Amino acid sequence: MSVEAELENSIQYSPLQRIRHSAAHVMAEAVQEMFPDAKFGIGPAIEDGFYYDFDLPRPLTPADFPEIEQRMARIIAAKYPFVREHWSRLKALEYFRNKEQSYKVEIIENLPVHEQASVYQQQHNFPELCQVNESKGWPGEVTIYQQHNFLDLCRGPHVEHTGQIGPFKLMRVAGAYWRGDENRPMLQRLYGTAWFTQEELDQYLYRLEEAQKRDHRKLGRELGLFMMSSEVGPGLPLWLPKGVFLRETLENFLRQEQLKRDYQPVMTPHIGLIDLYKTSGHWYKYRDDMYPPMPVKPRVNSTAEVDEPEGEVYILRPMTCPHHIQIYKSELRSYRDLPLRLAEFGMVYRLEKAGELNGLLRPRGFTIDDSHIFALPEQLDAEFISVVEFVRFVFEMLGISNYRARVGLRDPASSKYIGNDEVWAMAESAIIKALDKLGLPFISEEGEAGFYGPKLDFVFRDALNREWQLGTVQVDYNLPERFDLWYIGEDGQRHRPVMIHRSQSSIERLVAILIEHYAGAFPSWLAPLQVVIIPIADRNLEYAHRVLEALKNANIRAELDGRSDRMNAKIREAQLQKIPYMLVVGDKEQQSQAISVRLRTNENLGVTPLDAFIARINNTIKARSREL
Repeated sequence: MSVEAELENSIQYSPLQRIRHSAAHVMAEAVQEMFPDAKFGIGPAIEDGFYYDFDLPRPLTPADFPEIEQRMARIIAAKYPFVREHWSRLKALEYFRNKEQSYKVEIIENLPVHEQASVYQQQHNFPELCQVNESKGWPGEVTIYQQHNFLDLCRGPHVEHTGQIGPFKLMRVAGAYWRGDENRPMLQRLYGTAWFTQEELDQYLYRLEEAQKRDHRKLGRELGLFMMSSEVGPGLPLWLPKGVFLRETLENFLRQEQLKRDYQPVMTPHIGLIDLYKTSGHWYKYRDDMYPPMPVKPRVNSTAEVDEPEGEVYILRPMTCPHHIQIYKSELRSYRDLPLRLAEFGMVYRLEKAGELNGLLRPRGFTIDDSHIFALPEQLDAEFISVVEFVRFVFEMLGISNYRARVGLRDPASSKYIGNDEVWAMAESAIIKALDKLGLPFISEEGEAGFYGPKLDFVFRDALNREWQLGTVQVDYNLPERFDLWYIGEDGQRHRPVMIHRSQSSIERLVAILIEHYAGAFPSWLAPLQVVIIPIADRNLEYAHRVLEALKNANIRAELDGRSDRMNAKIREAQLQKIPYMLVVGDKEQQSQAISVRLRTNENLGVTPLDAFIARINNTIKARSREL
């Protein structure tokens, strides 16, 4: 069998992924030329490019990129072959120890000694690692690749020679903890991208430039929506007045739609006793993502471990479901009372790693549009379908269409899940049956289930081509069992309800997606400020105030720009702030009790009676139209 066929048989990399993986190795060689004492971490191909992690004597900056790129171009032009060899574990350890490549040594030392399992299975967080020769058993062999002067521990595959690497560009450098552990060394992660043709590279860079203009962190500052403060803490957004108008408008829309579907609003505290989350299982399965416990009256002479506090100990909640379960348990429930649909815009807290924080897309404190449905088992199918239709309706109203459905299933090799195989099979079957009835295409992915049940995720691809979970529906037989939930059935006996967890996403993430989706130019019904009134001269101020009063009386969010600046400057300012409508009032408009309407798109609608404009914008808002 040829080398190419062996590679294809071992790892199914696409041709473009091979180019990018090979480019990562060429980049590593270029960096090694500049820093002979460099230590190397990992260097995989990723969705839009590649990266390599380096331990270097000094920080890299964008000023280093031209030299690295020049060295890469020279290596590529030389058409050096990628040569694959199989080494024994002992030979590989000796080689990398002699080269003082401690990260490679650690990778090899952590390979399983007694189990016949691929490195991909055992080290799934490092998908580019070497591959064990499984047919011979351990100690077996590891795979080594070399091109020119760079030799690496790598499972491949690569292109045949460096000359097959297409046009490339280095993109950025960032910090990355070794193995993602904040207690391990911080490495420098150098990112690049590579494509088949220069045209594809140019198109990608153009899309990236356009997408970066939509970055919600940038627009959030410019539009006065939210801010971050180092004195408050990372990942904890502060909402500014315009941002509050935006999120409250969004929440009011969601709340109205919930009420139409018989959801009952509840409110629960941000903290809870740790025992509540021990019962639910969150403490045991999720504690690494939770803020540390807050002991108020810890149990005296407790024999518990240090990380197993007992007594009156509180935690900042990472979920609302245990609180909602307590509301269900607060009174006797009959089968006639079900389904019971509880809904809350609940603030939750998760201790995301510093390197994973990303504005509103991934903060540490955020508000979940969270609902829990307690239903009879025979109601499950209809309720699940109704919830999915609700989620898709919201997406449609918000103009969100670039999403896919993913069914998250258990990973059979993992022990993180609770409950027996029977209830998991029932829950998975209910989800798939509902999707089939809806005719909704989906993919299934093992390992994406919650620890207490399978789920349906709606995964949205944003303006930067990243994917974000934007809505989840989960079927749960396990928490009703753990909390001993029951209802009195028609037969007078106790029966166990089934739970559906529904989340439309966090409000923060939804706002971030909408900012980037609309580039800050929200539909008029969502816009924090819908109208700005611009008087031409001071003598028109009194009439402008009357226009403002009329708009406010019609529940239209409006402001008056009474500054002494020129009219064109005020119009330009309003356009930069993405305000949908600018109403210019001068002598002519004042005499006719009208306004001159301009759109943020620079379209001039001319002089319009004030009443007609109010009717127009109210109709647009009522219809939640995306047109002005």
